[in-house]
Amino acid sequence: MWADILASISGILLILVVLIQQSEDDIQDAFSGAKSELFKNRKEQTLDIVLRNATTILSILFIGFVIVSYVIHN
Repeated sequence: MWADILASISGILLILVVLIQQSEDDIQDAFSGAKSELFKNRKEQTLDIVLRNATTILSILFIGFVIVSYVIHN
C-alpha cells in the first residue's frame, strides 16, 4: 500500500515538473515539420538543469515504486 501511495505522489510530481519545463520547439514547428536552429547552441539556464535532473530522478523513482508495488501485490 505504501508503494502505491509513493508511486502516485511521484507520478503527480513528475507530471508537474514536465509541465513546468519550457519547450525548445515552437508549436508551429510541430505542424510544419520545420526545425529552428536559432536556439540550438544556447546555454542551459540553472532552472532548466534542475528541472531536467528532477525529471530524471522522479522518473526513476516512479518506475521503481511501480515495480515494488507490482511485486508486493503479486
